[in-house]
Amino acid sequence: MVRPRIKGYQVRSSVLALLDGACLASACYLGLAVRYLDSSLPDDIRGCLPALVVAAAVMGVPIFRWLRVYRIHASYMGTHEVARIAKAVSLVTLAFAAYTRIGQWPNYSRGALIVFWFFALLMTVGYRLAYRMPGALRRARLSIIRPRRVLILGAGDTGETVLRQIVRSAPHTHRVVGFLDDDPAKQGLEIHGVRILGSCDTLAAAVQDYRVDEVIIAMPSADGSKVRRLLRECELLRVRLEMAPGLNHAHPRGVNMGQFARPVQPEDLLNREPVRVDMQEIAAYLTGKRVLVTGAGGSIGSELARQIVPFRPERLVLLGRGEGSIFAIDRELREELGADPEVVIADVTDADRIRRVFVRHRPQVVFHAAAHKHVPLMEANPEEAVKNNVFGTKNLVDLSAEYGVECFTLISTDKAVNPTSVMGATKRVAEMIVQAAAANSPQGRFVAVRFGNVLGSRGSVVPTIQKQIARGGPVTVTHPEMVRYFMTIPEAVQLVIQAAGIGEGGGVFVLDMGEPIKILDLAKDLIRLSGFVPDEEIRIQFIGVRPGEKLFEEPLTSHEGTVATRHDRIFVAPLGHSLPADLNRRLQHLGLVAAAGDGEGIRKALKELVPSYTPWTPAKQATK
Repeated sequence: MVRPRIKGYQVRSSVLALLDGACLASACYLGLAVRYLDSSLPDDIRGCLPALVVAAAVMGVPIFRWLRVYRIHASYMGTHEVARIAKAVSLVTLAFAAYTRIGQWPNYSRGALIVFWFFALLMTVGYRLAYRMPGALRRARLSIIRPRRVLILGAGDTGETVLRQIVRSAPHTHRVVGFLDDDPAKQGLEIHGVRILGSCDTLAAAVQDYRVDEVIIAMPSADGSKVRRLLRECELLRVRLEMAPGLNHAHPRGVNMGQFARPVQPEDLLNREPVRVDMQEIAAYLTGKRVLVTGAGGSIGSELARQIVPFRPERLVLLGRGEGSIFAIDRELREELGADPEVVIADVTDADRIRRVFVRHRPQVVFHAAAHKHVPLMEANPEEAVKNNVFGTKNLVDLSAEYGVECFTLISTDKAVNPTSVMGATKRVAEMIVQAAAANSPQGRFVAVRFGNVLGSRGSVVPTIQKQIARGGPVTVTHPEMVRYFMTIPEAVQLVIQAAGIGEGGGVFVLDMGEPIKILDLAKDLIRLSGFVPDEEIRIQFIGVRPGEKLFEEPLTSHEGTVATRHDRIFVAPLGHSLPADLNRRLQHLGLVAAAGDGEGIRKALKELVPSYTPWTPAKQATK
């Protein structure tokens, strides 16, 4: 026989009933003892004292249960809960008074009943409050410690929310001493008793005058340049800089909006206006379609998959050759987004395998993100760059044209512009293959989307610097004047998906990357974000420009020109005269020298295909 399971609250209420019974019995005895302190108990009461004590306990427990006293959580007792217990004690006192009259104890004093009520309330409330004592002592101890003094930048809705969250969740450890806001109309006003002290330009004075420990940015209008400036100013002032949660649209998923602040992240240093996408335009070519994403395990490919799922494609095919990364994005889409993608482990350079994928899945939309991207590695292995970036792309483009793909999008790079690296040159050739397909395939739309570096991608500059900081340095930078364009991964992918839905094929779309950033400045900011002082606690070491690298990247060439699109952050370099008439013959020659592993021959063949390509040499790089 299986015994029924006793629930936790039943055990707890039984224990409380025993304690309350003991309190009521003790209160009955104390009531008589106090009343007859200077005289002896009447004989009729002395003989029945045990019965009276038991009666007080037996009558009291059912009344306490009836008034739901045992559902009170002792850790959160307040005046409402104390009033409920007082009501229960009062009813017990009245019931006990009636019992003494029915039991014919006319000598039972009314004064004893009053003392009974007092001690019963004192003991039943008292032991419950005693349960809270450890927590109260801990809070009292925290209150003795000086709370961290907080200054909030921004006296709008976000700043007010941060203030409320601090008051509610951290009143003993943090204290808001004031706001700073650039709106002159707000100067001198108060928000919940906290004064707006001045403009953001008075940060240094406010920090010193009010002995500030932390500064929290609560300004939705704060762009990346302002965050970088504040970070450097707070470093000089020796105060911690944080952000209000949810300010940055590109911040990684999983921000806890219950927190009043979070550390500044690398994405905040680039923060720009949120990307505005035309949901209707995107849905028109994705919803209900069969979509193939190559390189789906990589940084861009996996984010493409995440952003495609909400548009409800008929089928999403994730293709990649690294089983670990493909397994990770497949599980993430299933567990977090409720998707059911198809997974394909394949190499885009294997034409027969890719053909079988097209035969089975019949994709209507293709995003080609599979590529070799590391410049120095491709300088040392040019045949692999050609094999993957050029002929992997050609396999997919040819099959897309053959099987009537409606939209093919190549993920390209700003390194394809006036390239000095094998990687950049092969990506420019890949763009040319896409442009040629667009000219020869009027039914399908073939486009390339070109952008710069993305923050946080595997092996990129930000994770590399963060690892070097974690090891204690030094942080290595190739050249003090090295600059790059940066975007966050979600920002880049949003624009890629939007660009693929714009207009006709054949163009190379160029994303607005904002202003270029010096790698040296980025390294210093990342050191500051980690709580260190650049060049003092973490050393920066210059190691020289690596093979294939340029000091700066160009988003497009001067002779390509650009045409504005209906999206303010997407431009297009239209199909022009840059494609050689004998493109296929030159590609065949490139394939032959790559198959032979002839590095010099590969560079010459790339030069024939891409006249703007200047093979990298240390001497040439020194003049840039």
